[in-house]
Amino acid sequence: MNITSFAQRAFLLMTLLVSPLVWASPQVVPAPPQLAASAYVLMDAATGQVLVGENGDERLPPASLTKLMTAYIATLEIRNGKIGEKDMVTISEHAWRTGGAGSGGSTMFLPVNSQASVDDLLHGIIIQSGNDASIALAEYIAGSEDAFADMMNATAERLGMKNSHFMNATGLPDPQHYSSAHDMAILARAIINEDADHYAIYSQKEFLWNNIKQPNRNLLLWRDKTVDGLKTGHTNEAGYCLVSSAVRDGARMITSVFGTTSEQARAAETQKLLTYGFRFFESRTFYQKGAELAQATVWKGQASQVKAGLAQDLALTMPKGQLEKLQASMTLNPQLIAPIQQGDVIGKVEVKLGDEVVHSADLVALQSVEEAGLFGRLWDSIRLFFFGLFN
Repeated sequence: MNITSFAQRAFLLMTLLVSPLVWASPQVVPAPPQLAASAYVLMDAATGQVLVGENGDERLPPASLTKLMTAYIATLEIRNGKIGEKDMVTISEHAWRTGGAGSGGSTMFLPVNSQASVDDLLHGIIIQSGNDASIALAEYIAGSEDAFADMMNATAERLGMKNSHFMNATGLPDPQHYSSAHDMAILARAIINEDADHYAIYSQKEFLWNNIKQPNRNLLLWRDKTVDGLKTGHTNEAGYCLVSSAVRDGARMITSVFGTTSEQARAAETQKLLTYGFRFFESRTFYQKGAELAQATVWKGQASQVKAGLAQDLALTMPKGQLEKLQASMTLNPQLIAPIQQGDVIGKVEVKLGDEVVHSADLVALQSVEEAGLFGRLWDSIRLFFFGLFN
C-alpha cells in the first residue's frame, strides 16, 4: 500500500453535473399559491422534501384519510405473510353497525355475518372509503379495532409521523384522533415507495362488489391523467380533505390538503399545488444507497481497503436550473482502524450551491473489515508512526 496515494485519497472532490461555463440562467420562482384550506403541504416524493407548506404540522382531524394508515398496515401484513389476499373475513356486528349501510357514513354495504375477502375489503377501503370494510379488516388483523389502533400508532411512530394519533381504523371523530398534512404526506410516500402493486389500487376509478358499483371520490383521477392516487376524506369537523399524487416527466409530487369547503374545492386547491410543484421544481437522484462511491484505506485490518457508499439515496429537489450548479465534495476519515462494521460512518459527502451547503450525508462502510492478526497490526502500527512523522 502506497502511503502517498492514501494521503491523496483522504480528500476527494467530484463535480456532480456540468461545468459552470454552461450553467443555465436561473429561473425565477414565484411565491407559492395560497390555498383556501386549513393546512396543506406539497412534497417531492423522491426526497421527502416539503416544497410548500401552511400549517403543515398542525394537529387536525383527518377524517377518512385515516384509512391510508389502515390500508398501509393491511398491505404490510400481506407482504409479511401474516394474512392472505384470499382470506375470508367475517363481518362483525360492530363493523356492520358502526360502518354499514345504516350508519350514514361511507360504506361498502357489507351485511352483518357475511364474508368478504381481504382483497375485496382492501379495495373497499381505498376506493369506496368503506367504514365497515376498515373495521372488519382491522378486527381480522389485530382482533379488535382498539388493538389495531395501537398498531397504527406504532407504525406512525416508525414512519416519523410526529403529529398523529389514531383511535380507530376509519377516521370517525374522536378528540384523541388526529393527524397533520405533513404526516399524511409522509404516509403517502411510504405507500407509494414500498408497494407498487397495491398502490395501483389507488388509481382505480370505481369498484364493483355484490352488484354495487361505487366511484372513487378523488375527482382528480378524472381531471388529470397524471394523478394516480391517493385518498379523500370528509367529516363536518375535518372539512373536505385530499391526499394526492401525480407523476410528470418522471418526477412525482405528493400533496396533502386539509379543511377545504367542498369536493370541488379540495380538487381545485390540490391542482394548484401540483401545477406549482411541477412547473418550478425538479428533483434528481445522484447516488443510490449501497452504491460504491470510493474505497477507503484501512489500517490493522484483514483487508487494506473498505468500500464506501451511502446509507440512503442522495436525492435533491431544487428550483429548476439549480441542480446543474451543484458540486459535491467527499471526505474520507484519514485513519480508519479495524475492526470496521458494515454501516460504520467513515466519511461525509457535502453538496454545495456556491458556498452554501444544501445537503450533507454520511459515507458508511458497505462491508465489514475484521481486525488483522498480531503481526499485521504491529506492522501497520510502525507504518502509521512513520506516516505521522512525515505528514
